[in-house]
Amino acid sequence: MIAEAIALALACSVTDGDTIRCGDERIRITGIDAPETRACRSGRQCVEGDGRASTRALESLMADADLSIIRLGRDRYGRTLAVVYADGINIACAQMAAHQAYYIERWDNQRLVAADCPEIAAGTRPRQS
Repeated sequence: MIAEAIALALACSVTDGDTIRCGDERIRITGIDAPETRACRSGRQCVEGDGRASTRALESLMADADLSIIRLGRDRYGRTLAVVYADGINIACAQMAAHQAYYIERWDNQRLVAADCPEIAAGTRPRQS
């Protein structure tokens, strides 16, 4: 599969620190895990942290930004897996640099996040609750 960047013309909103919605499309930002905005569901392993702060950080990154995505497929919940850029900045890298998300190598489809910010990705290790 060839990844292709596509500019988004739709208004997008933040669901949480690693997921956005653009129109009817739910987009899961690949390569990272952010703290849950709501409590961690039973049976799941979730990274520690303030989910509301992570959500606000992503909202700030996206505010008035020109967004583009590289769609990579779908996850088991039907969300689009993608690398998302805000004004040319990889959102996953920005969330990790701000300590609002952790790099998860097995979730980095095509290793595009690691390619954009290798030092940051190598330096983030999730704490799980």
